[in-house]
Amino acid sequence: MILVVRHLTAFRYPGGAAGVALRLKLFPQSFEGQRVIDWHVSVDGVEVENWITGGYGERFAQWLDRRPRDSLDIVAWGQVETKDRSGVVSGLRRPCAPAVFLRDTPLTQADEAILALGDGLQPGAAALPGLHALSARVREALPYRVGVTGSATSAAAALAGGGGVCQDHAHVFIAAARSKGVPARYVAGYLLAGQDEDQQFETHAWAEAFVDGLGWIGFDVANGICPTDHYVRIGAGLDAHDAAPVRGLVTGGGPGDLVADVRIAAGDSDIDAMLQQQQ
Repeated sequence: MILVVRHLTAFRYPGGAAGVALRLKLFPQSFEGQRVIDWHVSVDGVEVENWITGGYGERFAQWLDRRPRDSLDIVAWGQVETKDRSGVVSGLRRPCAPAVFLRDTPLTQADEAILALGDGLQPGAAALPGLHALSARVREALPYRVGVTGSATSAAAALAGGGGVCQDHAHVFIAAARSKGVPARYVAGYLLAGQDEDQQFETHAWAEAFVDGLGWIGFDVANGICPTDHYVRIGAGLDAHDAAPVRGLVTGGGPGDLVADVRIAAGDSDIDAMLQQQQ
């Protein structure tokens, strides 16, 4: 499947900003099941060309501007060919050791409730059935509810609160898997959800866990499936903060307001039409 994406991240600074520093993880990789046909990232209309390869083998860019401003627009757009590989992720460039993703973070620390969700999960080659069961348990224990969690909500807090979104589902799954010795990581990307009325105009999140003999396997806990050809994988990290497509610092004037808008369509769609939809 050919997927066309346009991802707008717009910052507005009502009090002005003396300077802005950004880390952009907005460039998807080509691997088995995903081929980047054409991709661009721009900041205020100027394309970003100087990329760095980080420790996870993924490209990112650092962008800095010390000039005062009251707005900032970041746009990522392009075409990606995808194939359904039942969630199996292989062929990534310069992958790091799976054991790196056993490390806990404040967002993915397991409490007693999360440990209980992971009961029966075994590391190694026998992990796959347990991971599917874990995904189902997390989805049942954490109903999808918008507006009850935020970017700083930990896995334990989301589970205790009885609801959350895809970020929270991924964090709880990751925390439970790591607690049982199974490497797991957070993935940020895009999802072509289905009919127009079902579209989500934001990035999506899911988890990947490592199974000996198979490699990394994706689990979209929020939707109860492994990623298919409707998914575009941007990048991974220890948690949502680490994998965030856009992260930054602002000096002077306060943090500002953020509006994100993702448009994704199948086939030979018109990027210019997506641009009109986002204005």
